[in-house]
Amino acid sequence: MVDDAVPESADVRRIGVVEDHQVTITGLRQVLADEPSVEIVATAPSVPELLAITTDLALVVLDLRLPDGSTPAENIERLRAAGIETLVFTSADEPYLVRAAARAGVLGVVRKSERDEVVAAAVREAAAGKQVPTTDWAIAIDGDDDFTGVKLSPRQREVLALYASGEPAARVARLTDLTEETVNAYLGRIRLKYAEAGRPARTKTELFKRALEDGWLPIPRRRRAP
Repeated sequence: MVDDAVPESADVRRIGVVEDHQVTITGLRQVLADEPSVEIVATAPSVPELLAITTDLALVVLDLRLPDGSTPAENIERLRAAGIETLVFTSADEPYLVRAAARAGVLGVVRKSERDEVVAAAVREAAAGKQVPTTDWAIAIDGDDDFTGVKLSPRQREVLALYASGEPAARVARLTDLTEETVNAYLGRIRLKYAEAGRPARTKTELFKRALEDGWLPIPRRRRAP
């Protein structure tokens, strides 16, 4: 959605918001109402939809869990490709999403539950291109050493994504033109890599979690209330 009441001053930094809850957007507008240096000029429930409206933005305030199932890394990469920095605005109830965003390179992470003045200051600083060293952002960065990334080949990622999303090994074999024996061998090597990284994936549920954490699967969509 485009805001028609956008000031023309060159001193005002243009802000986009990617968020699917209108109440959050309304609240953020109120928080920034007394900030003369920033203005929300466009909002959308997904990054592609926002970029279709405008790419003339100094900053995007990004929710991490969106209804299109996109991952934080995907969204941050899309925004960076358009020359736009990102500030994460999140409930922070899913630490692995915050960690994924921090690893992808954002200017900061701010909780939706923070005081209005903290949120306003974070947006103001990030819009100016400055890092916002909040506690959540620092924890995500500092904790990265304990979150060892697992390097998988494209074929291993394909097998993991299919299997972790619920397909049986026999079906994965048919979809990938591999034998079931080869698929099981791939899964064995994938489990070994995660075990060596200190992130066990013994069960299919654990493999699903690891695939989500590393961005090999889309984030499950939230169900909207009827």
